Amino acid sequence: MTNDTALTALPLSPGQWALDPFHSSVNFTVRHLGIAKVRGRFERLEAGLFVGERLEDVRVSATVDLASIDTGNTDRDAHVRASDLLDVEKRPTMTYRSTRVSGEGEDWAMEGELTIGEVTRPVTFAVEFGGLVDVPMDGSRHAGFEATGEIRRSDFGLDFAPGLLGDVVKIQLDMQFVEPKAA
Repeated sequence: MTNDTALTALPLSPGQWALDPFHSSVNFTVRHLGIAKVRGRFERLEAGLFVGERLEDVRVSATVDLASIDTGNTDRDAHVRASDLLDVEKRPTMTYRSTRVSGEGEDWAMEGELTIGEVTRPVTFAVEFGGLVDVPMDGSRHAGFEATGEIRRSDFGLDFAPGLLGDVVKIQLDMQFVEPKAA
C-alpha cells in the first residue's frame, strides 16, 4: 500500500486541526496495592493535529497540565501534586510529540515522544479513527479519535510509592479535532 492510499483512507483535509476541548479528555488508570484500579483524568490540555499532503507529514502534539489531575478525591489529588509525589512545581506539564503515524481504515498507530519533567521516552499509542461528522449548529467538521497506550512511571523517574501504586499507567485519550476553515 502506498502512503497516498493510506492518507486517502483517513479523509482529513490538510492543515492545522484545532482541538475541541469540550469533547476531548485524557484519562488514566493505575493499580493501587496491586488489587484495584484508581481512575483519573486531567482537566486541562492543549493539542493540535497537523495533516499534510502525505501520511509522513501528519503530526500530533499535546500538552497536559499535571496540576489539573482529578481522581475524584480532592485530598488524594492534592497529595499527588505535592513534592514527594508528582511534584507539579518541578514537573508542571506532560507533553507528547508524534514522530510517525501509520495504519489504515479505523486502526492506526502513533509513535512519539512523551516528556514528563526532564525525562523523554518513546511511547506508542494504538489509535482508532472514529470518523468525521459535520456539526449542524455551525457547519464545522469534526474528526474523532481514541488512543490507548501505557507507560511505566519508573521510566520517567516517578517511582514513588512502590508497592502502593503500580508502575504501569494505562492511558486513554478521547479526542475531537475541528477541521481548519477553507482559505
